[in-house]
Amino acid sequence: MSRAKALRQRIAAGETVLAPGAYDGIGARLIGLAGFQAVYASGGAIARSTAVPDLGLLSVSRIIERIAEICDATDLPVIADADTGYGNALNTRVAVQGFARAGVAGLHLEDQFFPKRCGHLDNKTLVPTAEMSGKLRAACDARPDPDLLIIARTDAIAVEGLDAALDRARAYRDAGADVIFVEAPRTLAEIERVAREVPGPKLINMFHGGKTPLVSAADLQAMGYAIIIVPSDLQRAAIRAMQDTLAAIARDGHSMAMEDRMVSFKDRETLVGTEDWLRRDAHYAG
Repeated sequence: MSRAKALRQRIAAGETVLAPGAYDGIGARLIGLAGFQAVYASGGAIARSTAVPDLGLLSVSRIIERIAEICDATDLPVIADADTGYGNALNTRVAVQGFARAGVAGLHLEDQFFPKRCGHLDNKTLVPTAEMSGKLRAACDARPDPDLLIIARTDAIAVEGLDAALDRARAYRDAGADVIFVEAPRTLAEIERVAREVPGPKLINMFHGGKTPLVSAADLQAMGYAIIIVPSDLQRAAIRAMQDTLAAIARDGHSMAMEDRMVSFKDRETLVGTEDWLRRDAHYAG
């Protein structure tokens, strides 16, 4: 069974899929080892891993290359952030085909102008609903596997208000989107209203410090949300860990003070499968 079909079947069965965000292969592998059902490949976290902000600065080819690394590192379904499709409907078609070749089980497209902004930044601008609907139709036509989930994201709450966001969500469903992602609801009441008024499966973004209040996975499942993504919290935790370790190195000349917060040399090599690779090397050496 393909990973796209497995993800689609979980959603159809009424499960709520919790997908922490990864920005590289080792993060994706850790998510699988922690027992999660899916990986979210965060476009924002991928951008920040190259030391640039989430403003649409990386090319589609750079993003797809990283997405392929993430998909190769895990057997879990990967849900990818495809930003705006990187242009118009034709660009979207090409992007979807590239993401599919990389191995994703689903991807989301948003209705901001290209280049975009992080969904929890201010001063976003939106394309017309009809233009976004055309891009979604192009995405659905372009997917080589009919099970690949096309997720439509709208950033309209911050720009046009919740009513307009709900109107856009319904139009995007009519255009063929499998899942709807209304980004950045600002209150519990808005979260509940999206769940109640948007038909079909829905995705919600839950991360600490954003515009959306945090709600438990159990409560979101009860509301009917099919997918919960937590895009960049692992990256933020990693940044803090690196800062703390660098402070110890600067103070002591080594990282011994951080020993209990670092994996061992052996555990690191186990995580990346060093022994398996060495066994293969020995096998081919004759």
